[in-house]
Amino acid sequence: MVRVFYCTGEEGVGNDGLYTNSEHTRIDPFRGASQEAFPEKISTILMAPINQDDIEIKPDGLLYLPEIKYRRILNQSFGPGGWALLPRGESLQFQNEKDKSQLITREYALFCSGRYASQAVGEHTFYGQGNMVYGKAMEAAKSNALVRCCKDLGIASELWDPKFVSDWKEQFAKSVWCEHSFTAEKRKLWLRSDRDPAKAIPYPWKSMAANPK
Repeated sequence: MVRVFYCTGEEGVGNDGLYTNSEHTRIDPFRGASQEAFPEKISTILMAPINQDDIEIKPDGLLYLPEIKYRRILNQSFGPGGWALLPRGESLQFQNEKDKSQLITREYALFCSGRYASQAVGEHTFYGQGNMVYGKAMEAAKSNALVRCCKDLGIASELWDPKFVSDWKEQFAKSVWCEHSFTAEKRKLWLRSDRDPAKAIPYPWKSMAANPK
């Protein structure tokens, strides 16, 4: 079996592996992968049906669970300190010359009870410069990776079930016509049925009083 060793990105460029205190001992970054199933008590928490009230919807109609909910489920399953999200490799940054937005990506691995559980790339698009903006973007990319890793553990798996998504949107969401404040573009945006469009529609979009002709 071929094992690929990564640096966490904290050790500096050029370091091609994870090491113990002894520089001559490498640690397998995939240790414990698929070694055995988690205990039934833990699996029950991980795969429990999600609370309908916890689900949010993005303007494009994509359902999601707030990132803090995933952390709480992991804490309930493994206990605080019983899981960790570790960086793999350096962060990468790309700039879109058209709108001056920047995309930052970084790969992370999720460990639970000392075992490798999953791995995913987190990403986040942001605007502006400065340490504060960059720091928030890095944290957002980390949260994105956590959500993707949790998918392999069965957390909130309903959100990837087309029938569940369709039924939830029909019962708990609505779409409204909106207009872009700068370009006058018109399109339908989604929000929860219990939210006020005037407050829930993100800037620079604004809800329209009537459907466009």
